[in-house]
Amino acid sequence: MKYTDNAINILTAKTYKGIGKAWIVQNIHHNEDVATIVQRLNTKLVEPTSIADFERIKNSILLHIENIRSYVDGITAIGDEDFPYVRGTVKDGEQPIVLYYKGDISLLHKNNHNVAVIGLLNPDLTTVEEETFVVTKLVNAGWCIVSGLAVGCDSVAHQTTLDNHGKTIAVLPSSLKTILPTQNKNLAEQIVHNGGLLITEYGKDAISDMELRGRYQERDRLQALFSDSIILSASYAKNNLGNDSGSRLAMEYARNYKIPRFVLYQENRDKDNPKYNLTRQVLAEGDTTILDVNNAATIIENKRLSSQIPVQTQLF
Repeated sequence: MKYTDNAINILTAKTYKGIGKAWIVQNIHHNEDVATIVQRLNTKLVEPTSIADFERIKNSILLHIENIRSYVDGITAIGDEDFPYVRGTVKDGEQPIVLYYKGDISLLHKNNHNVAVIGLLNPDLTTVEEETFVVTKLVNAGWCIVSGLAVGCDSVAHQTTLDNHGKTIAVLPSSLKTILPTQNKNLAEQIVHNGGLLITEYGKDAISDMELRGRYQERDRLQALFSDSIILSASYAKNNLGNDSGSRLAMEYARNYKIPRFVLYQENRDKDNPKYNLTRQVLAEGDTTILDVNNAATIIENKRLSSQIPVQTQLF
């Protein structure tokens, strides 16, 4: 497994109460020694720590890493040479700081052209056919497809990419040891086997349903941050029926980060279909484009060139 001392130090710092993403972005720099990190921690912590305590926690993290070695190819942290550049404008507290991965981490390089394709868990045949058509065109034009490995539209995006010999990135809410959803474990293995990437912020399983729900939301944010554009196939809007999907959050994050947003939608066909309620909602916000499916690759590329999405450069 590949990792740096910087990554382990950041994982260790994260274990202290009150130390979050923003603090780490602002205070821990690449290749700093433990004494310096502990000194900075003690300017924040209510109960000061020590070098010995930091090293004790660090050793327990290293032991855990040995236990998951067969599931993980590497761990990368902010400041590492291979740490991904994030697209868009993002606050320090929402930046990823540590990522576990299996597969080709270079697919997240700023020069790689990535587009997220997302949607609901139970697409109808029309949605599946249209999404398959668009993803095929994008893959054949050299785009890497990002999605969340969920059933439904996410699975269509990943599988269509594989069927067309393309590269796809699955952003997970789970550890790499316990792939979620479990029914897509084989799909995850195919993604890696075919040169793609599995990526997650988590090295351990969630300990509660509440924590897992939060992880899904964090996953939705990463789908936007790792993509030059995002395409919504179809989705319900927020409701009390239990069929609201994470696509809503991913589209919200994309808007906040100024990532170009597209939807697949035909007014005369879809206007009465509740599975396009979210689509209509984001269209009403005025910064989302209905994608011409026949020219999808050209439109996405032109938008990438013209929008000049801010890219978070290495901080150190």
